Amino acid sequence: MTDYQAFATQTLTKITTKMASVIKRNPNIIPYTTDANQQFINIYKNNPFWWTNGFWGGIMWELYHLTGAAIYREQALSVETKLDANLMSADHLDHDNGFKWSLTAVAHYQDNQSEKARNRALLAANNLAGRFNLAGRYFRAWNDEDGRNRANLAIIDCLMNLSLLYWASETEHDPRFAELASAHAKTVQTKMIRPDGSVKHIAVFDPRSGEYLHSQGGQGYEHGSSWTRGQAWGIYGFTLSYEHTRDASFLATAQRIANYFITNIPANGHIPIDFRQPTHPQLEDASAAAIAASGLIELSNCVQKADRSIYLNAAIRLLTALSDDADWDNDHDALITRCTAEYHEDHHEYPIIYADYFFIEAFMKLAGNSFKPW
Repeated sequence: MTDYQAFATQTLTKITTKMASVIKRNPNIIPYTTDANQQFINIYKNNPFWWTNGFWGGIMWELYHLTGAAIYREQALSVETKLDANLMSADHLDHDNGFKWSLTAVAHYQDNQSEKARNRALLAANNLAGRFNLAGRYFRAWNDEDGRNRANLAIIDCLMNLSLLYWASETEHDPRFAELASAHAKTVQTKMIRPDGSVKHIAVFDPRSGEYLHSQGGQGYEHGSSWTRGQAWGIYGFTLSYEHTRDASFLATAQRIANYFITNIPANGHIPIDFRQPTHPQLEDASAAAIAASGLIELSNCVQKADRSIYLNAAIRLLTALSDDADWDNDHDALITRCTAEYHEDHHEYPIIYADYFFIEAFMKLAGNSFKPW
């Protein structure tokens, strides 16, 4: 066993010990963040359509694969069933279908070939495919809001949702889903990745002609800056597209984004919200570190042997900082506590559920116990 595998095994033991307490306190919920007492808040109660609502199901599947404990599988299936209300609401289906149903229905289908899970995942995949703008060759991001038409927007985050389409093609032996996914990735590659490897969060198109118009600032510091969670989506998303298509250009793009990210990791290993944000205050987004770490491990398995250590060592560096700073108190619910949804929100550095998901996923990969719903 290597040193990093031993580190991963030890950390996973700490995770499963803590989560055994967490699940007993939190049956039948879908959390997003925590309250002042560090207890999960059930976001499903007030927002059954929130984009992160699949991550708790993903965590449950991770823990089931780690421990074999039936309670985690039962809770994962509970999340999947709860998401049916979303699946039947056209106004609340969007570019994040993958985040919701890859981590629930696809994971369930991988577990036991459930026909109900396959049906849910295919419904979600077909809806996502229907968001493809043929003129611009991109997937529309958000739905309309407050009377504002948003058919012209694509975002870097959507790269992760493409795996739902790749799965649909592979499962149904139907290339159309993968062709749409690959076409979107090509558009992101040419329109949203800068020469230095930094990424744009939002791209604006003419939805009728398909012409790329310009980019917009999003959840980072400002237009033209470098939102770190977007960088992490880029690393992981292009790596996944490479794995599903074997298109070498996707691998090269993943490496370009990763090299930029690694170059900008601060000395303490803690990732800021934006690599180009002001020095003070030092606002952190630990979720970007967790996503990037898992993506970098995935990337390390795709590159030439001589390059593997570059990405693996960077991931271990990020995971070491995250583990050192994690909340290991069994009476608290979240593991990763210094996340930020966007730079210009009022509240910073708090738990967000997807950070825990990618933190666990990364350590499972390090330990050689990979869970891959993507």
